[in-house]
Amino acid sequence: MGLRINTNIDALKSHRFLTNNDTKLSKSLEQLSSGLKINSAADGPASLVISENMRAQISGLDQAISNNESAVSLVQTAEGALTEVSRLLIDVRQRAVHAANEGINDNAMLDADQSEIEQALAAVDRIAQTTQFGQKKLLDGSKSARGNATGTGLEFVSANTATQDSGDDGFEVKVSQLASQATFTSGILNNDLIQSGETLTVREGGKVATYTTNKTDTVQGAIGAFAAAAKRSGLDVKIEANDDGSMSITHLNYGSENNFQVQSSSAGVLSQAANQELNVDNGLDIKGTINGESAEGRGQILMGRRGNSITDGLSVRYVGNPELPVDANEGTVVGKVNVKQNALKFQVGANRGQLVSVNLLDTSSTQMARGVRNESGFNALADIDVRSSQGAQDAILLVDKSIEELASNRGALGAFQRNTLESNLSSLRVASENLAAAESSIRDVDMAEELTAFTKNQILTQSATAQLAQANAIPQNVLRLIERS
Repeated sequence: MGLRINTNIDALKSHRFLTNNDTKLSKSLEQLSSGLKINSAADGPASLVISENMRAQISGLDQAISNNESAVSLVQTAEGALTEVSRLLIDVRQRAVHAANEGINDNAMLDADQSEIEQALAAVDRIAQTTQFGQKKLLDGSKSARGNATGTGLEFVSANTATQDSGDDGFEVKVSQLASQATFTSGILNNDLIQSGETLTVREGGKVATYTTNKTDTVQGAIGAFAAAAKRSGLDVKIEANDDGSMSITHLNYGSENNFQVQSSSAGVLSQAANQELNVDNGLDIKGTINGESAEGRGQILMGRRGNSITDGLSVRYVGNPELPVDANEGTVVGKVNVKQNALKFQVGANRGQLVSVNLLDTSSTQMARGVRNESGFNALADIDVRSSQGAQDAILLVDKSIEELASNRGALGAFQRNTLESNLSSLRVASENLAAAESSIRDVDMAEELTAFTKNQILTQSATAQLAQANAIPQNVLRLIERS
C-alpha cells in the first residue's frame, strides 16, 4: 500500500463514520429527552401530517366531550324544573277533583279550592319565567320552534327541531280536502214506534249508552233522553233531533280515526237490521300541502311528513272557512304559517355539522292544554275555574291534558339526554382514547428501543473516535522512512 501525507483516506473514512455516529447519538438524545419520535418535520414528513391531523381531531373530541357534559347539565336543569311543575299540576288536579264533589262543597270551599289552584298556577308561571342555565331562560318558550298563522280558520300547532325557519315570507298552506266528523242520520221516528218500547244504543271509544223508550215518550223526549244517556256515559258524540222526526248522531272529534256504532231493536231506525250493530266511520281527515311539500292529515291537523326537507314536524290546524271553496285537484290556499326556529343546538362532535337540537317548550299556564274542547270555554290551563260543577269537570280535563303534555315533554328530554347526549358521550370518550393511542404510536418514542439504539451509537462514536486517532497516526510512518534514509 502506498503512503500519502496530503490525503489521509483512512482518517477521512473514520471521520465520516464518527460524524454519522455522532449525528445518530444526538438524535437519540433528542428523542430520549423529548419522549417524541418526531421532533421536526424532517423526522418523518408523512407521519407528521398524519399526527397533526390526529392531534386536531383529539383536541376536537376532548372539547366535544366537554360540550356534551355541559348539555347534559342544561337538560337536567330543565328536567328538574319540570319535575316541580308536574308536582304542582298534580296538586291542581287534586283541588279540581275536590271541587267537583258538589254534593258536599259550599261556596267558601270552592273559593278556597280556586285560590289554591290560582296560587299553584302562579308558581308554574314563575318557574317557566325564571328557570335559567347561565343567562339562557329554558322554559319560557324562547328555546323552541315558535310560529303563527295568517288566514281565516288556520292555526299554528307545533314544530320540532327538524322544521326549518320560514323567514318573513312564511309557508303557504294548501287544502284539497276538509276534515269532517263521522255522522249518522236515523230513520224517521214517530210516536207509535217510540211508544212501543224501542231500544236505542250507541257505542263509542269503549263506552256505551242505551235508552229504552216507554209509552209516555214522544219523539223529541226520547231523543233528548237518549242524548242525556250518551252524555252521562261520557261518549264523544252529539245527539240531536231533526225537524223531520229523525235524529242526527255526530262524533265530536274530526277525522277517520273517530267512529262510533249504533244499534236499534227495530230495523231501519238506527241499524239496518234489528239488533245488528252498524259501524259509522265516514269521518274524513284533512288533505293538503305545506310549502309545496306533502303533509299527513289527522282530523283537522295537517302535519309535514317525516323526511320533508323544510316542513318535517310542522303541524297546523285548519278548522275551515265556509266562504272559501276547496279545490280537490289543485288545492286551495287557506293561509300562511310563519315559523321561527329557536331550538337549542349543541355541537356534540369534533367535526363541522355534528349538531343536535332539542326543543324546550313553553310551560306557562297560558300555553298548556290549548285547544282542548270543553263546555266551559277554557282556552288554556290558566283559564280554569272550579267554582261551578261544569267548570270543575272541565278543569280536570285540562289538567289531565297538561300533565300529559308535560310528561311527554319530560320523556322527550329524558330520551334526548340518555339516547343522544349520554350515548354520544360514551362514544366520544372511546374514540378519544383510541385516537390518542393511534397518535401515540406514530409520534411517541419507544424508550426501551431508543435506549438500545443510544447505547449502540454511543459505543460506535467512541470506537470511531479511537479509530480516527489511529488513522491520523498512520502518516507518521513516512517520517520513519525519511529518518532511515
